[in-house]
Amino acid sequence: MSDNGCFVTHMECSDTGQRHDAPPPYGVSAAAAPLLVRYDLEAIAAAVKPADLLGRVGNFWRYREFLPYADAANIVSLGEVTTPLVPLPGMAARLGGTTVFAKDEGRLPTGSFKARGMAIAMTMLQELGVTSVAVPTAGNAGSAMAAYGARAGMKASVFVPSDAPDVTVREAELHGARVHKVDGIIDACAQAMIETMPDDGWFDMSTLREPYRIEGKKTMGLELAEQGGWELPDVIFYPTGGGTGLIGMWKAFEELQTIGWLKGSLPRMVAVQSTGCGPIVEAFDAGLNEVELPWANVDTRVHGVRVRKAFGDKLIMRALYESDGFAVAVDDTEVDEMQVEAARRDGVHLCLEGAACLAAYGRSLEDERIGRSDRAVIFNSASGLKSDI
Repeated sequence: MSDNGCFVTHMECSDTGQRHDAPPPYGVSAAAAPLLVRYDLEAIAAAVKPADLLGRVGNFWRYREFLPYADAANIVSLGEVTTPLVPLPGMAARLGGTTVFAKDEGRLPTGSFKARGMAIAMTMLQELGVTSVAVPTAGNAGSAMAAYGARAGMKASVFVPSDAPDVTVREAELHGARVHKVDGIIDACAQAMIETMPDDGWFDMSTLREPYRIEGKKTMGLELAEQGGWELPDVIFYPTGGGTGLIGMWKAFEELQTIGWLKGSLPRMVAVQSTGCGPIVEAFDAGLNEVELPWANVDTRVHGVRVRKAFGDKLIMRALYESDGFAVAVDDTEVDEMQVEAARRDGVHLCLEGAACLAAYGRSLEDERIGRSDRAVIFNSASGLKSDI
C-alpha cells in the first residue's frame, strides 16, 4: 500500500502477464493487449473487512480499497448510487424459472452502466493531468464520458454511428461534447476518431484501450456480492459487445475470492449477443479462445452488442470458460417481446440489451443450460427510455 492509501501495485498485460512499468497515463500493453490493474490483495484483506462497509455511503466509491484512485479529493462524481436488484416474479413464472432479478443500471447518472467506468477513468485521468478525451461509442459511453468530462473540466469528442439512439447523441451535445456521426458501427467510429483527432494532446477512451474503465465496471460485481450477503447468484446474463463489464465482474469475483470474502462458488457468466451480431457466441460454440474473424454482416437494433470483434475477446472467453459459463444469441423479435412482457408483467422497463438478457435467460431454461431453481441475475444496462427508437 502506498502512503496515500492506494493498494495498486502495478499494471499487467492481459496476454503475457508482463508488468507494465511505463509512466501513466496508461493505454495498452507493450504487446498491444488490454492492461489490468493489480492490487496488493493481502494488504486489502488486512485493511478492510465486509463489516467496515456498513457505515459507508451507499455508492460504488464505498469499495475504495479495490479501486485505483489515489486521493478522495480528486473523485469525479455525479451522485452515483448502488443500483437495485429488482425481482421479476412474473417473468420468472412465464419463462419457467424460479428466481430472476434485474440489476437495474438505469438508475446511474446518464441512465446507464457506462457511468461506472467513466467515473473511475475520469477520476484517474484528471489526477494524471489529462485535459482532452475521445471515444468511439454506440451511444451510452459517449454521453457518460461527456457528462463526467464536463464535471472534470475536460474537452470531450464523441464518435457515434449515424443511427445511434438520438437521446444519447443529444445528451452528449448537451454536456458540451463535440459529436461526430459516422456511417457504420463502432469499428468505423474508432477509425474516424483516429483520422479526425489531432496527433497529440488527447487520450483514447476506447473500450479496454485504457485500464480504468474495467475497474469502474468491476463495481457491479462488488455490489452484487455485497447485496447477496457475499454470496453470489448461480448465473449472470450480461449483454456483451466490448465485454468490459463481464471482464470487470469476473475480476472482482476473483479478487473477493482471493481475500476470502465470498461464501460458496462463483457464478456462471453468460455472454448475451444477437443472432445479427454474435462473434463471441460463434467463438464459444467452436471452442475457441478468441474471435477469429470479425462478424461480417451486422443486423440488429440492439446497439450495445454491435461489436464485430471485441478488443478484449480473449478476456471474455477466459471468463466464460473459467466460470463454466456459455454464450447465447437471441434475435430482435425475442428482444422486443421480452421488453413488452417485462413491462406488463413486472412493471420494469428494460432497455433492449436488458431485454436480450431476459430472452437469453428464457432460452437457457428451455434448453436446460441452466436449472429452473438457479438464482439468476440479468443486467439491465440502461434505462429503457434510452434505447427505444
